[in-house]
Amino acid sequence: MLDVRRMQVLRAVVTSGSVTAAATNLGYTPSAISQQVAALEKQAGITLLERVGRGVRPTAAGRLLTEHAAVISKNLAEAETALADLRAGRTGRLGIRYFATAGAALVPPALAALRRDHPGIQVDLKLVDPEDPIPEVESGRADIALVVHPRQGPLRGGVRLIHLLDDPYRAVLPRGHRLAAKRVLDLADLADEPWVGNEWPGGLCLRVMLEACAAAGFSPNFVVESEDYATAQGFVAAGLGVSVIPEMGLGSRHPGVVVRKLRHPEPTRVIHAAVRESSLGQPALVDLIEAFRAAAAARK
Repeated sequence: MLDVRRMQVLRAVVTSGSVTAAATNLGYTPSAISQQVAALEKQAGITLLERVGRGVRPTAAGRLLTEHAAVISKNLAEAETALADLRAGRTGRLGIRYFATAGAALVPPALAALRRDHPGIQVDLKLVDPEDPIPEVESGRADIALVVHPRQGPLRGGVRLIHLLDDPYRAVLPRGHRLAAKRVLDLADLADEPWVGNEWPGGLCLRVMLEACAAAGFSPNFVVESEDYATAQGFVAAGLGVSVIPEMGLGSRHPGVVVRKLRHPEPTRVIHAAVRESSLGQPALVDLIEAFRAAAAARK
């Protein structure tokens, strides 16, 4: 295999016209330059230079390797520039996974900040609700994911959870409901009410709500299942039951419902950014995390 460093020495000799001039330009002795060229000729199995007066000129093989050395030098320079851009966060790609309500509340302002500060970054943005996005981060298919309430079991693949905000659940009642006159409800006030479901079965958000109800001493009586917040509000407005929906899911409120705070306990889903430790050296990812934090802080 040809030695790239020796090819660059050959190129210096050819472009300068002599071994002595190349040695001066490169800071070597003429003997060292001659040894490098001789070693390259041995690798190539053909003569690369021929003497002409006090100088040298390349043979056909010497011209060929000199041309390739120039291409290699150009490619290396481009690679170094591209790598510097990547290190500085001017280029690259970020894989982002999110769930639906985060898509409405947190992702748009964070991506706007990322585009402003790192316009050369390509974004692979995917909604994964109701699936758990952490496996995509663990496997390296994504750099960051917004997740609800740390799942059970240890994280793998060097994944770190960064807290963004706590999202409390609110009681959603039909207008005119007997409990609507109260400003704050005990969760147990809803124990005997028919409930409208709004979460995917088996999901972490549903678990948060059910564990809070268990702490209040009851299990909800679900009479309608909707699996999304907007539809659940419609069922509540129609008088089919009450619902408990996280505050971030109430960005668009149905005119036929009222929303009240809960206590004893207040169900709360905890929202984190899950990131790979190995990706935290990327300036763009660091800035994106800060943008998510800013978006979360703006909701408080």
